[in-house]
Amino acid sequence: MLNTMTENDQTTQSRPPQTRNDETMWGMFCHLSTFLGFIVPFGNIIGPLVIWLLKRDEYTFVDDQGKEALNFQLTVTIYFIIAALLVFVIIGIPLLIALVIFDMVVTVMAIVRSSEGFPYRYPLSIRFII
Repeated sequence: MLNTMTENDQTTQSRPPQTRNDETMWGMFCHLSTFLGFIVPFGNIIGPLVIWLLKRDEYTFVDDQGKEALNFQLTVTIYFIIAALLVFVIIGIPLLIALVIFDMVVTVMAIVRSSEGFPYRYPLSIRFII
């Protein structure tokens, strides 16, 4: 059988969905802005919220990734509160350390994936905003 797939068709299959550079950049900033939480209290929620509110109508990718980053940071904040309460039972200290490492690792993964134009889904995230 004759292979009708050209080289150009083969390379488009491994490419991310077509997003514009601005759209990809703002989607990445939604995830990157969560690191404001290390500088400003609740900056991990405020950063993605501001970007999402400003750009959600303009770019569909930002709408998707902004909601994803916001949902995950709200979820992580709840996990932090629970782990902070468990500090009095000693188990909270390792939980807090593990939670900070987990948050940083999956956020960096989200930044990399969204910078490539692929949508990222955080694990263990509660969907508050749909």
